[in-house]
Amino acid sequence: MKPATAARKLGIYLPATPEAFQAAEVTRAEFLELQSNPPEWLVALRKDGPHPRQVVAQKLGISTSGLARAGAADVMTTSEIKSLLEQKPEWLVVERATHAVVQDENSRIKTERAAKAEQRATRESSGGRGR
Repeated sequence: MKPATAARKLGIYLPATPEAFQAAEVTRAEFLELQSNPPEWLVALRKDGPHPRQVVAQKLGISTSGLARAGAADVMTTSEIKSLLEQKPEWLVVERATHAVVQDENSRIKTERAAKAEQRATRESSGGRGR
C-alpha cells in the first residue's frame, strides 16, 4: 500500500514519519508488523504527535468539520491538544456540544433502523402475516 494509506490506517501524520517510510510502498506483512510490533518512531509519533486531523478531532471530541469551522490547525501535537482541552475555548465547547448532539442522533437512527429490520425479519419468518 502507499505510504499515505499506511499512515492514515496507523493514525499518524505522514510528513512526520522517517524518510524511508515515506518513500517506499508498505507491504501487508510490513503493515501488520508495524501494528503488532511498532518501532520506536511510531510509538513516539502516536504518543507525542504531530497528529493528523482525524486524530486531533478525535482527541478533542469533535468532528473534522468542527475543526475546520473553528479554523483550528489540522495538525497538532499532544501538548497542543491537552492545552486546548484545559483552556476550553468557546469554539471547542460549542463544537463538542454539536458533536455530542450529532452522535446521539446517529445512535437514535441506528437503533430505529435495527428495530425496523427486526420487525421485517419477524414478519418474514412468520410467513408475511401481520401486514
